[in-house]
Amino acid sequence: MSTVNSGNFGEDLAVKYLKDLGYKILERNYRIRGGEIDIVAKDKEYLVFVEVKARWSHEYGLPSESITPWKIRALLKTAAFYCVKIKWEDKPYRLDLVSIDFAEDQEKPKLELIQNITS
Repeated sequence: MSTVNSGNFGEDLAVKYLKDLGYKILERNYRIRGGEIDIVAKDKEYLVFVEVKARWSHEYGLPSESITPWKIRALLKTAAFYCVKIKWEDKPYRLDLVSIDFAEDQEKPKLELIQNITS
């Protein structure tokens, strides 16, 4: 499976997972120059920017371990731009991570939601 196909498959799983948790999906693959948000959603009063990380092996660590401070800064920059674009202003928003681990079982991957990865 190519990286693009793998990423789309992981994002499709994440969207279903988030919907099952009550999130309302607003947008996928929002891009600006210098940044991308995998999923934009609403969770109650929060606008949520979701990064999806999937791993087929642990050779390079767990999915959640791939979120670097640089990546968080890039996500925050893109999220701030999105908030301005939709006039979200001073309303609450956060960054979440959906970790998808295929290493142990490729048919039934382990999904984990980590809310507010900036704190």
